[in-house]
Amino acid sequence: MIRTMLRLRARTGCEPAVGPAFEAVAGQLGALTGNLRHELLRDALDPRGFVVVTEWADEAALAAYRRGPVAARLAGLLRPLTEPADGPGYPLLRETRDGTGPVYVDVELTVPLDRLAEFHRGYPEVVRRMAAIPGYRREQLLREPGSDIHHIFAEWDGAAPFLTWIGDPAHASAQAGPIAPFLLDIRRRLFHVVPDADGRRHPTTGWEADVHRTTDVLVVGAGPTGLTAAVELARRGIDCLVIDEQVTPPGHADKAIGVHCRTMEIWEEQGVVREAMDAGIWLTGNMVFVNGEQTHRMSWELPGLPYAHLGLPQYETERILTTRLATLGVRPQRGAELVDFDQDAEGVTATVRTADGGTGTVRAAYLVGADGAHSRVRERLGLTFTGGLGRFPQLFMLVDVDVDWDMPDGHLLRFLHTTDGKMDGMLVCVPLRGAHRYRIATLAPPRFFAQTGGRDAPPGFSEELDEPSISDVQAALDRLAPPGTRASNLRWSSVFRISHGIVDRYREGRVFVAGDAAHLHPPAGGQGMNTGIQDAWNLAWKLALAVRGLAAPGLLDSYETERRPEGEEIVGRAVRMAGTEEVDRADLERQFLQEMSMLLSYAGSPLVGETVADPAALGDAPRPGDIAPDVDGLRRRGVGHPLRLRDLTRGTRHTLLLYADRTAGAEVPAGFTALCADARRLAGGELDAYLLLDPDADEPRLLDPPVVRDAERRFRAAYGLDGTGLYLIRPDGHIGFRGAPVDPDALRKHLHLGFGSAR
Repeated sequence: MIRTMLRLRARTGCEPAVGPAFEAVAGQLGALTGNLRHELLRDALDPRGFVVVTEWADEAALAAYRRGPVAARLAGLLRPLTEPADGPGYPLLRETRDGTGPVYVDVELTVPLDRLAEFHRGYPEVVRRMAAIPGYRREQLLREPGSDIHHIFAEWDGAAPFLTWIGDPAHASAQAGPIAPFLLDIRRRLFHVVPDADGRRHPTTGWEADVHRTTDVLVVGAGPTGLTAAVELARRGIDCLVIDEQVTPPGHADKAIGVHCRTMEIWEEQGVVREAMDAGIWLTGNMVFVNGEQTHRMSWELPGLPYAHLGLPQYETERILTTRLATLGVRPQRGAELVDFDQDAEGVTATVRTADGGTGTVRAAYLVGADGAHSRVRERLGLTFTGGLGRFPQLFMLVDVDVDWDMPDGHLLRFLHTTDGKMDGMLVCVPLRGAHRYRIATLAPPRFFAQTGGRDAPPGFSEELDEPSISDVQAALDRLAPPGTRASNLRWSSVFRISHGIVDRYREGRVFVAGDAAHLHPPAGGQGMNTGIQDAWNLAWKLALAVRGLAAPGLLDSYETERRPEGEEIVGRAVRMAGTEEVDRADLERQFLQEMSMLLSYAGSPLVGETVADPAALGDAPRPGDIAPDVDGLRRRGVGHPLRLRDLTRGTRHTLLLYADRTAGAEVPAGFTALCADARRLAGGELDAYLLLDPDADEPRLLDPPVVRDAERRFRAAYGLDGTGLYLIRPDGHIGFRGAPVDPDALRKHLHLGFGSAR
């Protein structure tokens, strides 16, 4: 795709005539072979400034236009109305991730009319601050006439300084702070200059735009799963495009509301955990009542958990992740529907329909289908649900309402009614932020069954059915909640049907499914959203290595190998829990940790391994595939406070943790320098390494790896090491390999499982 941009400045008094002159030719321009976009933009800060933008399928289409009558007519209409614009013009551009030399970045954002003055007050300060950023050259602020859409079109010395700048989340406040509220929903495109055969830059005298686009990864779906995948790809510098059929994100809590402890750990890694805690409430425990009698009460504030269970509506989750993604320079393209796709040995070509009814194509190396329960990606791949798609016979209603009762704050409450041992009534109440506010799920009144006309109601939320009323909510409370309970302030309500199942495979060639596109469960404990986030967390780092050419042949296969068994287990457990009091009342704490994904392990994955001389000596230490537990009390020279292990493993790369105590002698740690260098080479640079020393061990004179003291022996105790040993922590926080004692050859063999080529 080729873009041209022609800067013009209207002659004094001719400004109103420039737009009609362009429109007189626009229809003919759009009908030309290979024309993808044609648009006249206004300079937002200069009432006489204009930019004519055109985009073409290739250089041949552009050349044909320039030689033809349409270009001549447009030039003839504009020439008497305009004069050359002040300042340098723009060269001929190509949207691609490849190329050298200067890059041009087009950031599209919305500035509502009632906030235009606020934006214009802050924008000059942003430009002033940007002038100090290495590699930044200049920018122009453009707007689409008759629209709230603005474009910041900026020139940089090259892609590297630009990507370095956006890769730092602090830039949003350091430079873009005065207009940060307007950057939460943006679209970013990167262009390189098209050179002549002799290497010179093409001058441009034309216009231009985009429907055809290339990207590394196309993510279909801007829910929590798709956003998580995009954040992880963007954190690693992988170009991704996120599309979503919905024009606007959801605005009420009709989906998941519980954020699991493991998800909170992931959000700490992604840099959004503080925002989540500020927006949510802690779910501190649960209580279960059967036929009016309390059967048990459990506190969820367990010692040793890194985070507690957070109550946060899914629309807040999506807002927080979208904001984080914006700091990485990526904005979901909303109102863009996946129509179809084909794949070949080199990539995927997708057809996308935009909100205005137009269609275009996206060429990507990989495609991730995170498009929910009614997934088009799943449909086009021909994936089927193992054992068929199960559906609960009941209809349920979901409401957001205030409840006046004498119940402990922060507790998830389940009220069940059984007759002859069979459940015939249920009420689940999850606290929301706000006094007395709850999300309630319960069986829908009988009249909703009658509204289906005896037909099988579709799964998901049923827009064709009436909305439950406050009296419907009160009737459910009267039957199941404590006497005297009253409902008020019904904010919204809906009727839904539960489906459950898991697809037969998670991958087909270069296309993957994740989240609800891969597995459907009853809404018990927010399992669907949290499992989808875990899917994306597992997949994205592997895709990033594949895009960079660093992945071993089996690395992408491990996504299904590791995540599908977890999906099967969660679907089965959620179905069992949906109509029962509890699954395992004998060990409620373990059950809670399991539901929170804190016991998640990929122990059966071919991507994990170990070489251990005496497994019994490691005791209860974490095994390959387990989540690497955090420990504190670590000390590093020059740092005035103790460190956590997470401070070492945080980031986007693998982390090699080598350990030695006094019995190892000084010569063993000294040999770790060569091992670390070799490991980094085998991992293509995608590996960090540290030496953790026992307090009594002599510190060798090493420049590499960095030395950290296990000052209180908490690492030794948690990881069961004695003498020497190592743990390799994957980017997703799971243990990929362990060795005791250190076996360099075994580590090298393991690295070959994940990384495809030695450097």
